[in-house]
Amino acid sequence: MSDTHVLIVGAGPTGLTLGIDLARRGIPALVVERADELFPGSRGKGFQPRTMEVFDDLGVLDAIHAVGGGYPVGMIWRNGERLGEHHMSEPAEPSEDAPYNEPWMVPQWRTQRILLERLEELGGKVAFGREVTGVVQDPEGVIAHFASGGPVRARYLVAADGGRSAVRRAVGVGMTGEEVDPFPTLVADVRITGLDRDNWHFFPQGEGPEDLLAICPLAGTEDFQLVARFAEGTEVDLSPEGVRQVVAARSHLAAEDVTEVRWASDFRPRAALADRFRVDRVFLAGDAAHVHSPAGGQGLNTSVQDAYNLGWKLGAVLGDGAEAALLDTYEEERRPIAAQMLGLSTSIHRGETRRGGATRQLDLGYPSSTLTTETRTAPGPVRAGDRAPDAEVSGVRLFDAFRGPHWTLLALGTDAPEPPAAVRLVHGPAHGTYGAGLFLVRPDGYVGWAGDTPAGLPEYLARFGGR
Repeated sequence: MSDTHVLIVGAGPTGLTLGIDLARRGIPALVVERADELFPGSRGKGFQPRTMEVFDDLGVLDAIHAVGGGYPVGMIWRNGERLGEHHMSEPAEPSEDAPYNEPWMVPQWRTQRILLERLEELGGKVAFGREVTGVVQDPEGVIAHFASGGPVRARYLVAADGGRSAVRRAVGVGMTGEEVDPFPTLVADVRITGLDRDNWHFFPQGEGPEDLLAICPLAGTEDFQLVARFAEGTEVDLSPEGVRQVVAARSHLAAEDVTEVRWASDFRPRAALADRFRVDRVFLAGDAAHVHSPAGGQGLNTSVQDAYNLGWKLGAVLGDGAEAALLDTYEEERRPIAAQMLGLSTSIHRGETRRGGATRQLDLGYPSSTLTTETRTAPGPVRAGDRAPDAEVSGVRLFDAFRGPHWTLLALGTDAPEPPAAVRLVHGPAHGTYGAGLFLVRPDGYVGWAGDTPAGLPEYLARFGGR
């Protein structure tokens, strides 16, 4: 039987992100994946600005920028004629505090390759062809059994194995949710001639949503992502010929204009939330914990941030001597966020809400968390629990200072105490974005503690270990 500190089940964006975060902290971890290779399709294709900030910290932002692009403007077609543009979201300009302002498109298969390369660069690895068949816990750890190969023992196990999570079922966690709409949906990656790559093309057939066809150029590739909805009860034909017939029936294009079908799948949009995100030494993250409608691009982004929240906490417990009770705050902080984002996804799917500020996820935070301590009597614009915005302080870009697995102390317009070795200090005048005070920024980019004086700061930091 092999051993590791953390066993991560699933090599999607969630599992790979967590693997990267643990690897850079020096925490032994193994990612296992039931398939023989990384997921081959586009599926989740967009990153919200907050996820771009996470990728900045994890060292993959340049690679993500290099292979992606912004979202194209929608174009409505009817009878082979362009009817006009359709803007999918409210535009936003970049600012000093939020430098990544708009969603960025990268097909999921390419994102996972980038994340895997980063994981391997840090010394981590993925074991493919490892399907979990059982999970047994004891007071000291978890043993995972597989369809082939020997068992693996870990101190903690993280289920990042998708909406049909085998681990979630093995530990007896249910999901509560609803069908978002009854219409089966086809999604496919295709090559097409006769369509420009400057627009996201929509071919409405009537008033009902069941006849929708949308074809979006996938940035950085020669592919398009095709999405088509069908009447309730339809058996979706996933064959190349079936995909071609949908295009021919619903647009001015001919079947032979679809020159290649590279991947195809079908699903029924639903929203569901796991009843728990933790059972003893097993944690649920990503789609294993929450399943979204794809509308609004919240599922993948919420999943990446699950991993980002859990990574530093596992690192503190396993590497820094923090009390294991710190891990209780993962469910405390992430489950309400997941519930909120599920509601947003469903509202956008049903046309009740437009993509805009809320979908960018920059305003999410943990103000009511037990890890959040605000000691000032008159807090300024940034409070404990808020996302720590970018800014330039005394010639230092804060996102540069935050980058890495450490904590950061901002001393703005006040005397700077001598921080522990594990805390990076940035000292400068009061700042328009932050105001004045002391701001202790967590490894995941949220203000954990804020005060006018250092009183209480050493005691707060002591909760997270001694390194």
